[in-house]
Amino acid sequence: MTTEEILTSQGIEDAIAVLAAEIVSRCGDQNLAFVGVYTRGVTLARRVADVLAAKGKDCSVGTLDISLYRDDFDNRGRDLPKLNSSNVPFELEGTRVILFDEVIFTGRTVRAALDALADYGRPSKIELAVLIDRGHREIPVQPDYIGRKLETELCQYVKVRFLEDDKKEGVFLVTEK
Repeated sequence: MTTEEILTSQGIEDAIAVLAAEIVSRCGDQNLAFVGVYTRGVTLARRVADVLAAKGKDCSVGTLDISLYRDDFDNRGRDLPKLNSSNVPFELEGTRVILFDEVIFTGRTVRAALDALADYGRPSKIELAVLIDRGHREIPVQPDYIGRKLETELCQYVKVRFLEDDKKEGVFLVTEK
């Protein structure tokens, strides 16, 4: 197994700045609500919200646990998932929601997140923001906002580490041989 650092802490900051700028460009002064998928999607949503707050645009941030909505947790050979509590402290009806996840791969996490989000109401629009798009979709889902696109092979995976969650920071490409 080999591990290659793709983004440093500064690279992550730059990608987050790209996400924030693109969101402001497309959404303008419209009220937005951010929802992060546990765990690192929450951190990403909070960081983008912080960048926007520094520019005078406030966004509410909610958290979403999709563990029980996944279609793959029994066949991963792991114990049952650890549950976190979702917290969507705002009204979704008629709201433009941006869903955050750190990496998009097959699209299955996004499908589960959309199912979970539907339990909270019917937003006027749901968009997807990701730090890394690594391709290889199995479901027809595409992000609206991308921090960085990364070409990968199926024998590789992407690990995102944030200081808040992991005590270190970076994006790593891991190759299993």
